[in-house]
Amino acid sequence: MKKPLIAALVVVLLAAVAGVFWWHSRGALDPNHLVLDGNVDIRQISLAFDGSGRVLQLRAEEGDRVKAGQVLGLLDTRTLALEAAQARAQIEVQQQNLLRLQHGSRPQELAQAKSRLAAAQATAAKAARDLARLEDIAAKTQGHGVSPQDLDSARSNAQVTRAQAEEQQQALRLTELGPREEDIAGADAQLKSSQAQLAVLEHEIDLGVLVAPADAVVRSRLLEPGDMATPQRPVFALALVQPKWVRVYVSETQLGKVKPGMAATVTTDTYPDHPVVGQVGYISSVAEFTPKNVQTEELRTSLLYEVRVVVQDADNRLRLGQPATVRLDLGSVK
Repeated sequence: MKKPLIAALVVVLLAAVAGVFWWHSRGALDPNHLVLDGNVDIRQISLAFDGSGRVLQLRAEEGDRVKAGQVLGLLDTRTLALEAAQARAQIEVQQQNLLRLQHGSRPQELAQAKSRLAAAQATAAKAARDLARLEDIAAKTQGHGVSPQDLDSARSNAQVTRAQAEEQQQALRLTELGPREEDIAGADAQLKSSQAQLAVLEHEIDLGVLVAPADAVVRSRLLEPGDMATPQRPVFALALVQPKWVRVYVSETQLGKVKPGMAATVTTDTYPDHPVVGQVGYISSVAEFTPKNVQTEELRTSLLYEVRVVVQDADNRLRLGQPATVRLDLGSVK
């Protein structure tokens, strides 16, 4: 029983040694290609509302593919909508007030001012005649025909009516001149202030709409309708469809063989017969793993450098973190 067991262990050990030897030498067996292993990587977005409020609707679930510009969620903005309607009504009032000032006095207002002036002048003339008549009687009767109280009352009435006539004269001049430039400028400024306030409210309402910034896949839905949302609380975690790449590492001895733009094919265990086409898009200039600051001759070749192979995965076969095998065509870039 022991001999077969020992033989089996020897076979397994030899297979493991052969596998390790093949692993380290497979790139060297084909001088025109370099085979590397890595993992699929993509960019991700933590998508949150720009405004704050209670979540009203969410229109995407985990795994959904969304397009750029697609509405993914809404906040409850009914209060803001009411405030915006109030601001629009206020703007309408201010616009009419500004138009009234800009158009100046109407012909009817001028006619009304002239009529008031004529009436005041007629009253003043009558008061002046009454005063002259009483003064004439007092002079002819040496003060006995009119009492001093009547003369004082007539003089006061004449002064008051003259002042009223002068007041109506000035009112007519103001009506003819129309509103002051300062009043028009002030009304215009108030209108612009109200319009700016409305723009702020409309912007806050727009912030209650959550839009996908790019084509992506929903990885997770972090809030639900009824939750309070803020710019600091992500609602969705999105995985971008493009760009997508495979992150691999090359040793220092392999680094000189890899060039930007070099053609590559990517395969996975799921689709071994359906490679995805790509090319080298990024080569790190800094070693990822450094054993020590001062390198010996042996350790220098243990440094690893990151290489990103950008792929065109039209069928969406590659997933985030998925292991993948990259085959670089060393002769594709001279």
